[in-house]
Amino acid sequence: MSFEPQEGEKVLLREDCAEDRLKSGVLILTNKRILFQKTEGRMATFSKKEGEIILDIPLQAISAFRAEGFLVKKFVIVAVDQTYKFGVFSNSKWEKEMRQAKGL
Repeated sequence: MSFEPQEGEKVLLREDCAEDRLKSGVLILTNKRILFQKTEGRMATFSKKEGEIILDIPLQAISAFRAEGFLVKKFVIVAVDQTYKFGVFSNSKWEKEMRQAKGL
């Protein structure tokens, strides 16, 4: 199942990462929402199989977000009384794009 943007929706960032509880997947930030799509890796072929979208949060439902960590970088979002910590390559880039997407 591949992610398809809705009409008028634009993908701002997309990155393979892992969330502390949700494990491996792809984090996708659009101008309307943030999504996390599970992936399954195959060591024999070094390929990844796209799985289901297990997180789909409208930007207005995100109450807080921040970049944290120095060696182990995390992009943290808080939405609907849940905290998610995504291990991304450049947490400051995710924070900047989220700020712009939310109009802050």
